[in-house]
Order: sequence, then C-alpha cells, then structure tokens
Amino acid sequence: MFSEKTNEEIELLRGRNLLVGKTLGEIAKIVRPGISTLDLDSVAEEFIRSHGAVPGFLGYGGFPNTLCISVNDEVVHGIPSANRILQEGDIVSVDCGVLKNGYYGDSAYTFEVGQVKPEVHELLKVTKEALYKGIEQAVVGRRVGDIGSAVQNYCEAHG
Repeated sequence: MFSEKTNEEIELLRGRNLLVGKTLGEIAKIVRPGISTLDLDSVAEEFIRSHGAVPGFLGYGGFPNTLCISVNDEVVHGIPSANRILQEGDIVSVDCGVLKNGYYGDSAYTFEVGQVKPEVHELLKVTKEALYKGIEQAVVGRRVGDIGSAVQNYCEAHG
C-alpha cells in the first residue's frame, strides 16, 4: 500500500540515500584487483556505523552481510566472501542499504576493476546513459511504460 510522504519524511529518505552514495564512494576508493569482496563489505559497515546508521541488509531475512556484491555475470545479491578476490578486468556490482531511525536508503553501482575490455566499458557506459534516459521520463503525467521504452530504445540504438 502506498502512503504519501511528508516533506520531513522525504528529507529523511534523502539523507539515508546520500549516506548510501557516500558509502559507495568509499567503496570506489578501494575497488582494485586483489581485494576481497569481504574487505569491501567491512569498509562499508564501518563507514555506515560511523555515520550513526546501521547496514540495511545485515540480518534482513537472514542476510549475513552489509553489502550485496556480484562479480561479472553473477546474479544480484551475492554474499561477500574472503575467498572472492577481485581480478583485473572484473566488473563488480555493489548494492548498499542503510537504516537510520526507521528510514532506509538503498542503491547499487557497478564498478570496473582495473582495466576492463573496451566492449565491457562501452556496455557499462551505454547502460548508465540508458538509466538517465529512463529517469528523464520519470515525471508526473508519464507512464512506467515511457521509462521502459526510453531505456529500450536507447539500448537498442547502441546495439
């Protein structure tokens, strides 16, 4: 069920999502070949807690970690591990959530690990641009299908 948010609630949500963005920024600083996905998770948890929040995923439905991390062709919501070491040319999707005073923030970002193949870099570039094409359609008076259409048309135009 949908409930309209007050301006105060919207600001609380904005703050949580800003913290998620800052957390992903901290991860961006350390993503490199040779680091484990568990190391990324530990940095994120410490950063989130140092800002007075708690990891939003940790313990949710039994999830054991702060981040969901998927490498290359792995499906979303991968579990960080000391044994999963990032390699040159990997792409890593990092999904992060925070919780503070009953409000969540949640977002994901895909990082390139070192140098990736040109076609992988191009795919990531086009998909990011497609996201923004979809966001442009997310305005009052438009339909969800307008978002999907914008994304699909942009991606198809780029092969």
